[in-house]
Amino acid sequence: MTPEGVPGNLSLFLPKVIPMKIMQQEFRVSTRSRTEMADITRQVRDMVREAGVQNGDVILFCPHTTAAITINENADPDVVHDVLLALDEMVPRSNRGFRHSEGNSDAHCKSSLVGCSEQVLIQEGHLTLGTWQAIYFCEFDGPRSRTVIIQVRGE
Repeated sequence: MTPEGVPGNLSLFLPKVIPMKIMQQEFRVSTRSRTEMADITRQVRDMVREAGVQNGDVILFCPHTTAAITINENADPDVVHDVLLALDEMVPRSNRGFRHSEGNSDAHCKSSLVGCSEQVLIQEGHLTLGTWQAIYFCEFDGPRSRTVIIQVRGE
């Protein structure tokens, strides 16, 4: 049977409709210092496995204005140090021009520079990350207890 209005020989070219799973959850990240990058790759992998998605993507979202999500190297801890150092040099904590009264303007700026979300592809049930890549929660105004929202989508 062909869809209405499609000649029988053309129906071979219509895409197959596959129902997509969508699972959304959140988890907590407790930071221990004012600025840090916490590797959350394991938590994300666990949620992808729990969702049972073989092919699709995962979106990670940080609902905080002084934190962020990024992907970077996990093999050498000096990379995390260097990223935080570079951000501190670009946006120092004290700047006489800052007007925000809470004293954390630098954290807001760093959050905007790094970004509040990341998307990672899922292939054959696994995160499609490079050999040395990890997913990091970036804290710029800690220590705090934070939330990461994750949405896994696919088949």
